[in-house]
Amino acid sequence: MSENQNLLAEQRRALILDEVRRRGGVRVNELTRKLGVSDMTVRRDLDALARQGVVEKVHGGAVPVVEASTHEPGFEAKSGLELNAKEDIARAAAELVAPGSAIALSGGTTTYALAHRLVDVPDLTVVTNSVRVADVFHVAQRTSGQRQGTATVVLTGGVRTPSDSLVGPVADQAIAALHFDVLFLGVHGISVEAGLSTPNLAEAETNRRLVQSARRVVVVADHTKWGTVGLSSFAALDQVDTWVTDAGLPSRVRTEIAEHVRRLVVAGEPDEPDEDADI
Repeated sequence: MSENQNLLAEQRRALILDEVRRRGGVRVNELTRKLGVSDMTVRRDLDALARQGVVEKVHGGAVPVVEASTHEPGFEAKSGLELNAKEDIARAAAELVAPGSAIALSGGTTTYALAHRLVDVPDLTVVTNSVRVADVFHVAQRTSGQRQGTATVVLTGGVRTPSDSLVGPVADQAIAALHFDVLFLGVHGISVEAGLSTPNLAEAETNRRLVQSARRVVVVADHTKWGTVGLSSFAALDQVDTWVTDAGLPSRVRTEIAEHVRRLVVAGEPDEPDEDADI
């Protein structure tokens, strides 16, 4: 990490989290020197990361929180994390959707944020295994009425997970019979070795079916998902066409990702046009 007094708080905390995960722990005095900020600023950053549940404060520094690979937070627990990043990602991802598309939205709090951005896109067909995502469109329809161009929403059946996704054989069979232009996929964790992963075995299989049924796969995930590995992998990084993330993703990781994912979109930063990106 290079010193920079002008880093935004979110960027600074992303750098700190990356350092904690990479080294297995950091000391406050090391961070003040590397970031060029005060001891108090670093301690406030560590407090914020500890409240998010991604680091544990220890005397003089912090260490990463090691969760069991089977731990699956509920929707409400996840919905309060990285709110600004999720909104930025949703805004950038919505620009990839053309009117009249057939799209799929998986479960997750980032796809939920994206759904709110898509309710006014005309003539969409939306396939989802997320009760929360389906509710966004249904509420919008009740509020505005059945106007021309209102989205057609297909909600798969299945067994409900803690994150309010529907999974299992019923969902898998429904998805396998469908074909959509693009899948917007929320994930529990991303890494080079494990690819995309989730702590829920049934959800892994349902996500696998979603990936197989999509012409293009767009992952929508903030920087904190990098380096997290769940119990079950369901897709390799080279199966991802685009990853839409936030500015907190360190440059080192961006370089690494570029070797595996065709296109990286960082919300709020200029993006090189992709001639094949039309959906």
